[in-house]
Amino acid sequence: MILRHLQQSGHRPIVLIGGGTSKVGDPTGKDESRVMLTDDIIKQNTDGISKVFQKFLTFGDATPTDAIMVNNDDWLSSISYLEFLRDYGQHFTINRMLSFESVKQRLAREAPFSFLEFNYMILQAYDFLELNRRYDAKLQLGGSDQWGNMISGCELGRRVDGAQLYALTAPLITTSDGKKMGKTAGGAVWLNADKLSEYDYWQFWRNTSDEDVIRFLKLFTELPLEEIETMEGWKGADINKAKIVLADEATTLLHGRDCLKSIHDTIDSMFKGGKSAAASTEGLNRIFVSEDEASEGVKFIDLFVKLELANSKKEARRLIQGGGAKLGEEKIADENAVLNKDSFGGANEVTLRAGKKRAGVVELQ
Repeated sequence: MILRHLQQSGHRPIVLIGGGTSKVGDPTGKDESRVMLTDDIIKQNTDGISKVFQKFLTFGDATPTDAIMVNNDDWLSSISYLEFLRDYGQHFTINRMLSFESVKQRLAREAPFSFLEFNYMILQAYDFLELNRRYDAKLQLGGSDQWGNMISGCELGRRVDGAQLYALTAPLITTSDGKKMGKTAGGAVWLNADKLSEYDYWQFWRNTSDEDVIRFLKLFTELPLEEIETMEGWKGADINKAKIVLADEATTLLHGRDCLKSIHDTIDSMFKGGKSAAASTEGLNRIFVSEDEASEGVKFIDLFVKLELANSKKEARRLIQGGGAKLGEEKIADENAVLNKDSFGGANEVTLRAGKKRAGVVELQ
């Protein structure tokens, strides 16, 4: 969102994809070493990240503000190690690197901290130098946990090229109760539709607490501040209207406004007694079972996990035991119960519900 605002204000965003540094690992804010990725997985991840950025920024070369996307693998993979140490290693001290909070935390907890990861700080600093040389980048944006690495890049640019570079960090977004933002009852909030459906993404924003809705409207939508300010005095049922506005606008930015109709139709039919359920499950997560699987029977606890309505079988069992699991409108009382051909009642799909607001579809193939 920061890049989007800067582009709209006349600046050119340079989106850096970490195809090179992902081969090393980033120790920031983590207690364990990063799992090493293969080239195929790195490319797959890079392609997914690129698609998300393309929804928020305008890329091209038609105007001076058109964004560009670059991959640090283009310069990092061709580096000669000895030459790199000679030219840039002298500008970094172990004393300074050990002073970074992210490193202190790892050492204090006696968590493994390899030399491979230690190099990440140098590589990120070198990235900023290359971005300035190649694309005249002046400002680097990042999370507040990246402050030490970003400052190292500013200092490297000054020492090597005499460049005046800047760093701007954004704080970690937390909810009003102090929890890290970005989690749902089913797990992480993904920006890719194949990881998290438009419906579940919309529900994530709809479930915002009363205390956070106005702040999130200002941070994650492009509504005029004057319009948002009129909602600040809303109470009771009206605050729920503000949450729907937040969900609609945030979902539109990522997935487009066309998906809102199916989302609202699903909600109307499932939770408001509106249109027929058969015509309104389009926006829900969907999995498939074969005729053979249905004949043998598939445990509901497995289906809830596959639909991401529960993070584990243990959680699915608790959901059933607590009375929050339903097949259509009927409670699932037995944690060992199975979905079979009779469960479909002649239809080709059924809806599983977890609580009042989450649901998914099982379709018979």
